[in-house]
Amino acid sequence: MTIEKARYWAEHMNELSKADRLWLNNPVIIQGLGIAPLVVAATNGVQALYLSVAVLLMLTPTRVAGAVLRRVFGERSHLLRVLYYAIPAALCYVGIYLLVRQMWGVSALQQLGIYLPLLVCEPLIIRRYRADSAESAGRALRRGLYTTLGYLLVLNGMGLLRELLALGTLYGSPVLSVKLFPLAAQPAGGFILLGVVCAAWRGRIRAFKRNIYQEVERAQ
Repeated sequence: MTIEKARYWAEHMNELSKADRLWLNNPVIIQGLGIAPLVVAATNGVQALYLSVAVLLMLTPTRVAGAVLRRVFGERSHLLRVLYYAIPAALCYVGIYLLVRQMWGVSALQQLGIYLPLLVCEPLIIRRYRADSAESAGRALRRGLYTTLGYLLVLNGMGLLRELLALGTLYGSPVLSVKLFPLAAQPAGGFILLGVVCAAWRGRIRAFKRNIYQEVERAQ
């Protein structure tokens, strides 16, 4: 990193960190969103893929629809703000249910269990109702896509990691001849692995920020 870029980062660290949903402000690692479906339902790469389709088709459309509804109908009460996001999420779920069933069959729905419909009220999807003011549709689209990508990154990474450690496979194809951590296929193992990943991820972020500030100080 050049010294000019380091200075820019040092001067705008809070704004840049907040906008970076992939790394510095990941919705799972930093904000703690969407943990339940990730640790309970995403026990392998295939199930993580099923959930990815649902989140991809629900998060951004729900956020954009909620932003539009808040601007059109106003913000008369806290309850209405919830409905502005919950109703679009429920409508998206109907389409997602039919799509997953058509693409992968009833077995895919059974594997995800209750955690697919629970996405309708998952804070990852509808938490924007708590914001004091409505965002524009364009901003909602951009932020929704960034948040979706950040979540899918961790979701699929964790699903593949758990499958590899618990079964020695990736998407059902054998990779290892031993099962390194069978508990990874269980929710308890998912929590343990996610805790390790979060600790390492956050530690790397702290080191990244510290290195930038130190580089700027050395150049002064």
